[in-house]
Parts: sequence; structure tokens; C-alpha cells
Amino acid sequence: MRFLDPKAAASPRPAPAPDPADSIPSWLTAGKPRRHKAASSVNRFATLSMRSCLLRSWPRTALLASAAAFAALFLQTAPASADLRLCNKTPSRVGVAIGYKDKKVWTTEGWWNVPVNSCETLVSGTLVSRYYYVYAVDYDQGGEWSGKYVMCTKDKMFTIEGTEDCVPRGFNRSGFFEVDTGEQTSWTIQLNEPAQQGANRK
Repeated sequence: MRFLDPKAAASPRPAPAPDPADSIPSWLTAGKPRRHKAASSVNRFATLSMRSCLLRSWPRTALLASAAAFAALFLQTAPASADLRLCNKTPSRVGVAIGYKDKKVWTTEGWWNVPVNSCETLVSGTLVSRYYYVYAVDYDQGGEWSGKYVMCTKDKMFTIEGTEDCVPRGFNRSGFFEVDTGEQTSWTIQLNEPAQQGANRK
């Protein structure tokens, strides 16, 4: 038989050590639900990011498509270039002067130097006259393309108003040949060898 010490019997029993799990906050121990929540947030963020990228790229794609459509429409509706041009189809370099009536004033201009197998624009923009007059000289072989319409010219670059009194005013008298554009808004003169129809090759 064992006898207990009365003092030992009266002393309180030591309190049990706290369970370490009891001192950990519940949000740390609830790891599994937390991981599910984090995964859900990542998926939601990825979905929103994808939608954002699509929304950002859509206007850019639509803008490019609209720009392409507008460019195609512009090319279809843009008016063709309206000029009076002369193309040199001869084996020589030529100098060209033109005459025309602008409103009520006759004007002659020159010179355009046109190399072999090339073209020059003599009048830019929509043609304002039906008839234009041309005088050309051959720089390499000599001679000229001329006609019966006498107008004023000069040896150097010139713009002369009026066709009368060429010599008294210090200019040369030159015969121009007529070009009928048929009231077209643009026209190309082909300077050939033999001479242009309506012109005399001298």
C-alpha cells in the first residue's frame, strides 16, 4: 500500500502545456481553403488580363482596317492627273516653246529641254484652253518643228504676252503648229520623226 504525502496531495496539478496548434491563428491553419482562394484570384486576374489585351488590340485592328478601306476609296475616287505633256520620240534632244490664250491674252513660254525618249509637263493642272501651239527645235541635228501660227519667242527662257510686234519689241518671230486637245482635261503630245502632224519639219 502506497501513502501519499498530504502536501503533495493538496498541491494543484500543473496545467497542461498549451497545444502549439492552439496559438496559431486560424487563418494560418486554414491553408487548404486559402490556396483555393488564391488560385481563383490568379485565374480571375488572367481572364481580366486577356480581355484587356483583346479590348486594347481590337481598336488598333479596326483602325488599320478603316484606314486601308479609306485609302482604297481615295485611290478609286481621286481624279487623274490633268496636264499638257510632250514626249520626245526623236533621236535628238529638243527645245520646246508653247503658246496659248489665257482668258483674252495670248502668251508664249519657253524653253523646255526634253531629252531623247523622255517627257516634260508643259502645262500643269486642268487645261483651260482647247488649242495649244507648239514650236520645237532640234538641238543635235538642227532644224525645227513649226507651223503657220506666228508668235513671239526669245533665245533664252521667256514668258511673253501678246503675239504682235515681236521684232520691234526685241523678240523673234516663230511659227507654231496647232494642237487640238478636243477640250480634254489632259493631253500628251508625241513629238515624232517625221514631224508631228500639222507641223513642218525643216
